[in-house]
Amino acid sequence: MTKKLAALKGMRDILPYDIGKWRYAEEAARKLFANFGYAEIRTPILEETALFTRSIGEGTEIVQKQMFSFKDRGERDIALRPEGTAPVVRAYLENGLDMKMPICKLFYIGPMFRSERPQAGRSRQFYQIGVESIGFNSPQADVDVIAVMMKLFEACSLEDAELNINSLGCEKDKKHFEQILKEALAADVKRLCEDCKKRYDKNILRIFDCKNETCRAVLHAAPKVAEHLCPECRMHFEKVREGLTAVGIKYRVEPFLVRGLDYYTGTVFEVTHKNLGSQDAVAAGGRYDGLIQELGGEPTPACGFAVGLDRLMLAAADRIKPQETRIEVFLALLGEEADKLGIKLLKELRGKGVLCETCFGAKSLKSQMRLADRLKVKRVLIIGEDEIAKDIAVLRDMDTKEQKEIKLKDAADTHLW
Repeated sequence: MTKKLAALKGMRDILPYDIGKWRYAEEAARKLFANFGYAEIRTPILEETALFTRSIGEGTEIVQKQMFSFKDRGERDIALRPEGTAPVVRAYLENGLDMKMPICKLFYIGPMFRSERPQAGRSRQFYQIGVESIGFNSPQADVDVIAVMMKLFEACSLEDAELNINSLGCEKDKKHFEQILKEALAADVKRLCEDCKKRYDKNILRIFDCKNETCRAVLHAAPKVAEHLCPECRMHFEKVREGLTAVGIKYRVEPFLVRGLDYYTGTVFEVTHKNLGSQDAVAAGGRYDGLIQELGGEPTPACGFAVGLDRLMLAAADRIKPQETRIEVFLALLGEEADKLGIKLLKELRGKGVLCETCFGAKSLKSQMRLADRLKVKRVLIIGEDEIAKDIAVLRDMDTKEQKEIKLKDAADTHLW
């Protein structure tokens, strides 16, 4: 017996009976983002590996351990995109969107790839909805980005989502704080896990991402980045907090929130939800004012976020209830002549926007009625040899069980229904 093939580890199918919730969230996002002035962009799944090593950072977990990178047939180093911001910035620069779009606010929906240990809400192919607001350095721009994110959760009926915020300050603040943190942790390096010992030398802020209990205990008394901001960055963060309060968005300042990507500066934020267990982040983002220059553009402020669709589906559970599409009419066809007539009727009805279905070649009326019942259709139009001989069809209402005869020539006239 031929062995059945299965999906690769960490990859999964999204099946027809689940897709309605996914489409509901995606369509809610598209409608909401359009209202906030965002335009959709679609970038390639494959990019040069250098795009991510330069933007995300060579010392990050994503680049070192999780990125699917390889050489193609042309010996180029390429990678499956692990996140959406860097590709959007690459497209922004390559296509001169700064000149073509007076206000550059973009959103994307699509798959990302990371070689992580598969678990609930974390697959190796996962899906994100994200926005990028480019060209605005005002703290109110940060508030506006966070506001559209929280509105999306509201549209998806996700209650009890908790917003955590922090500030990393500018690049100078980050470098200054890294030195302060290195000195503060010097005596405890031996207590850190092996990964964090490497992070201590290469990318010390990543220690804050560690879930190891001993490392967390070491960090408990560590200095906080927000306490070492320059006056300008401190003022920016204060205005972000004031703006969030002004628009009624609840938040909590999380002093050890740093985000796992090197391009973040200034405001950073994360949304968590209790339904997700230990991996409780459902969305995250922040300001990345240096990334566009890092990738070859002019110094340009920017801010954005990404929502994990897989995690949103888990967190919202049964709260997302897409409207069910009910088949309006099922054609119960008996015999070859009825099948020929049925294909013409389907074309006419579908051309008028009627959702209809049939089962060609079915042998009995009873089996077709059982199928119509399982499909929860509204009406069944029965056509067999006897009906064709009489030039009629039988229309049965599946809710009331009432039946009536109609002329075959009127079968595609939706006003009869």
